[in-house]
Amino acid sequence: MAFRQVIQEESRGGVTMRVHRYVEKKMVARGLPTGVEGQLHYIAEPTEVHQLEIELNNGAVLIQPGALQYSYGNLTVDVIQHEANKGFFARAAAAAATGESAHATRYSGSGTIWCEPVRRHFILATMDGPQDALLLDDKAFYACAAEISLSTHMHSSIQGLFSGNGLAQPKITGAGVFAVESPVPVDEIDEVAVKHGQEVVVDGDFMLMYSASLDVSIGPLVSGLRSAMRSGEGFVYKLRGQGSVWVTPSARIA
Repeated sequence: MAFRQVIQEESRGGVTMRVHRYVEKKMVARGLPTGVEGQLHYIAEPTEVHQLEIELNNGAVLIQPGALQYSYGNLTVDVIQHEANKGFFARAAAAAATGESAHATRYSGSGTIWCEPVRRHFILATMDGPQDALLLDDKAFYACAAEISLSTHMHSSIQGLFSGNGLAQPKITGAGVFAVESPVPVDEIDEVAVKHGQEVVVDGDFMLMYSASLDVSIGPLVSGLRSAMRSGEGFVYKLRGQGSVWVTPSARIA
């Protein structure tokens, strides 16, 4: 279609994902502080709109609930539970902690699925097996081939700090193509290599995803309450081992 163009495509095992960008930017209203309490000055500014297309050729895909816009072809649709071996309350607690749904919509067969347009960006990639497992930022997961499983990883390094539940993140494991949502386009993402004997420290607000093989601790930048407050930083990720970290440095530029 002339009003949108393909900007990224990944294919594996009967599942093809394409990211489309709408050619004409849409206008969105943004409120700016005026210095007067309770009053904002609204301006209109252009923003990009993206849409994910998924083509199945005797394949299967899992999509976040509520993401469908329309589909066509010879498709079978059902709802699956992530971590079906867990009880209802365990799944509910994990979903609340990660911001992800405990369920996903599964499409299988041959046909095309169009997801709803969004103002965020999509990042497409492929995984080759368990060695490529990733931990994602909360609410970053969007879709994946059915051969990839979505589970919840609990950080034992900060267990007990948050209502006794620890801090949880979505984890994807398996082989196939997947899509995550990002606040910035793919060309504004930094991939940082973590090497043995070194430590990578990342402000959590700018973390998109990282290798599940890394040793991670989450906490204040420096030890001691007073020093932590003076540092001006919240909790940071401290990563060691060998793997990669994907950071979104421009995510919070006003």
